[in-house]
Amino acid sequence: MLIEDFVTLTIRKQKNIALIAHDSKKKALIEWCLQNKDILKEHFLCGTGTTARMITDQTSLPVKGYNSGPLGGDQQIGAKIVEGSVDFVIFFSDPLEAQPHDPDVKALLRIAQVYDIPIANNRATADFMITSTFMNEEYNHKVINFRQNIEQRATTL
Repeated sequence: MLIEDFVTLTIRKQKNIALIAHDSKKKALIEWCLQNKDILKEHFLCGTGTTARMITDQTSLPVKGYNSGPLGGDQQIGAKIVEGSVDFVIFFSDPLEAQPHDPDVKALLRIAQVYDIPIANNRATADFMITSTFMNEEYNHKVINFRQNIEQRATTL
């Protein structure tokens, strides 16, 4: 049986977008969401606890909330990426302030890279992503065929 090294995944026209922000960046993310409300309302939104709640309260956008970042919310978003139910991440992070849950943040960024998920860490990148022509269409991308990878590792270990 021939198994390909990569598989093609499709990000549908209606995106599943995760919205995350460190405390010092929550206001900026909410402002960004207000500025892009007409685009965001066409997609499914989720986010970490406090951020999701604040965005919903201040923009009226429906945002499914998970735990706050320090309580596992970043890990929950990462798990949703692995499951295929998050395909776009906007994460306004604060590079100048140490975060107590920094390992969780790094794990989220890593899993987004592994699964070839678009991720914006600042307003400029988020602006470029949200105005891309890919926002209005399906997007096919290739990721490592993890089933093959697991099978090969199991036979070589």
